[in-house]
Amino acid sequence: MEQMQNLIELNETNFEPEVLRAAGPVLVDFYATWCGPCRILTPFLEQLAGRFSGRVKFAKLDVDDAPELVGRYDITGVPTLMLFRNGRVIDRSAGLPAPRVLKASLENAANPERSL
Repeated sequence: MEQMQNLIELNETNFEPEVLRAAGPVLVDFYATWCGPCRILTPFLEQLAGRFSGRVKFAKLDVDDAPELVGRYDITGVPTLMLFRNGRVIDRSAGLPAPRVLKASLENAANPERSL
């Protein structure tokens, strides 16, 4: 699979160090290569990854290659976006997100003091 420029490709081996032990917030796109909406979402995530560079890490996980993680996080449909901070899920959405809603969630994650 090709490496997306701003998106880290996750698997069951690197999920813990890249997501659960990350210093800052991480947006994980649980996707499938056969999923049309997932392919529509990828360029938007690439754009956001550039915009939030250094503030939010962006990653993708192919659900077909990670059954243990799919079960652990109860992924029942793709795309599912999960935002992690300090190893915990702080936001979750299934399906194609509204761009402004996703941007607002990322802004809050990137600037946690704003949401107090």
